[in-house]
Amino acid sequence: MSTTADLLRTPLHKMHVEAGAMMVDFAGWEMPLHYGSILEEHRQTRRSGGFFDVSHMGRLRFTGRDARRFLDRVCTRQIAGMERGMVRYSLVCNERGGCRDDVLVSCIDEHEYLMVCNASNRLKLLEHFAAVKGDMVFKLDDETKSTVMVAIQGPRVMELVANFSKEIPALKRYRFAEKRVMLAKLLVSRTGYTGEDGIEIILGAAVASMAIKMLLGDSKDAASVVKPCGLGARDTLRTEAGMPLYGHEISEELDPLSAGLAFAVKLDKGDDDPSVGRFIGQDALRALSAKGLERTLVGLKLEGRRSARPGMNVLQGDRVVGTVTSGCLSPTLEHPIAMAYAPPSCAAPGTPFVVDLGREKVAAQVAPLPFYKAPPPRSLT
Repeated sequence: MSTTADLLRTPLHKMHVEAGAMMVDFAGWEMPLHYGSILEEHRQTRRSGGFFDVSHMGRLRFTGRDARRFLDRVCTRQIAGMERGMVRYSLVCNERGGCRDDVLVSCIDEHEYLMVCNASNRLKLLEHFAAVKGDMVFKLDDETKSTVMVAIQGPRVMELVANFSKEIPALKRYRFAEKRVMLAKLLVSRTGYTGEDGIEIILGAAVASMAIKMLLGDSKDAASVVKPCGLGARDTLRTEAGMPLYGHEISEELDPLSAGLAFAVKLDKGDDDPSVGRFIGQDALRALSAKGLERTLVGLKLEGRRSARPGMNVLQGDRVVGTVTSGCLSPTLEHPIAMAYAPPSCAAPGTPFVVDLGREKVAAQVAPLPFYKAPPPRSLT
């Protein structure tokens, strides 16, 4: 059991404490769970904007002659062909096709890439990469503790961003730009984990607090547009958006195809161009695809007001057919939602189930994922 003294702290820790955050242990980091109300922070992000410190996530930089070739070896998505400024969502799999982690890979240049991974898997991935590097020539720098990463998400975020950049609001999804704010160099990407429009920013730890204040502005108007939010709201937001979380929808025992992430898996990688190479777990996932999935991730809409929790059974009649992976009382939809694994034959929208909540069993039905889709971004012109 970690003590507070053992926990890592992000460079924005003081800011969180001064703002009244409830701090908790998350993957060995002392992080803000909320600043008073998870419900209000969730709604703030949906209607305007939320500011999230996500500096606990791993940031790994690959540089050198074989950086791209190595990433194609460990990533399910094809890295070859990425142009500077592109970001791709991918999985890192084990030999069985299970997920070691899900990651974002940004192409900085032809021989330079930045990978963002989950905090709980950073050390595991570093060990894995060292074990499978072989004779490939590249340098891997763990920049997690020397940088800060924040997410600013919500429908009004681009109004603030437009005050210091015309380029960033024009970025397409999964693109990034490198900018300077005074002495700070920022990597700003049109990515996020809430289902809302917005950006994620990576910058040096030493200048982070100053740069972020300049970025957001000190005016009352800016403070009303974007407010600090914790990991509690981040979880309910990503659940509404149907986004997977490691340890819930994906794990070493759960494959990306069953999790609905086939778009991020190139099963024929290397077939047409051997120089690209094949990824670890490719043979296992090919075999699974050919055989057919035994389970698939579905969304569930539950009756009543009680939320389902991970591990709860999903039934048809008296027969257990699936397991809940995530659940919450949706602040936006105002009814309980959950994600669960179930047989593909039971995945059609409207299919009835019963979820065993322990003290009671409640009716549920399959609902399309994602549960929530943000409206189109506002025009700033």
